[in-house]
Amino acid sequence: MRSELYTIGHCNHGREEFLHLLTQHGITALADVRSVPYSRRHPQYNRETLKDWLKEHGIAYVFLGDQLGGRSQDPADFTAQGYIDYERLKRKPSFQQGIERLRRGLEQYKIALMCAEKDPLNCHRGLLIAPELERIGIAVVHILADGSLERHRPQTENRLLPPEQQDCFSPYSEQLHLAYQRRAAEAAYRKGV
Repeated sequence: MRSELYTIGHCNHGREEFLHLLTQHGITALADVRSVPYSRRHPQYNRETLKDWLKEHGIAYVFLGDQLGGRSQDPADFTAQGYIDYERLKRKPSFQQGIERLRRGLEQYKIALMCAEKDPLNCHRGLLIAPELERIGIAVVHILADGSLERHRPQTENRLLPPEQQDCFSPYSEQLHLAYQRRAAEAAYRKGV
């Protein structure tokens, strides 16, 4: 089994540019983790269109937004401030089943998780899914918009909690947890949005 999984944001990439980013890094399967797998602005990323187009290019597609998406219909999944509680989401059985599907999928495929946002620190793939994968021993690598790679640990986490902002009197794990919570409060889906 591979112990590395990639992520990518489709942002405003054209089809050929997006395909190049996937093939450049040898991706053989795309796991769509958008809760709503459609885009008015970029219809080439609508679920059915994307699935058919990727198949033409030999890349498997699976929709996991129902298990690993960053939105919920359950009012209990929102904080008092009105945004999705990622800590609560990751404890749900459906989320853990999605993580297990990814783990099993790595036995056959080189997988990239896809969402819309360019920067993983503005997306649940970097704030919710990646930390959970890292926790169970799967290294996460983000494919950035320019094609370069950024390892979730330590690179993305160093952007989240830069070394110069770390407090030598508090445990790093506690500081990192708080940094994730602060960023989630800014980036997570909000009620009525």
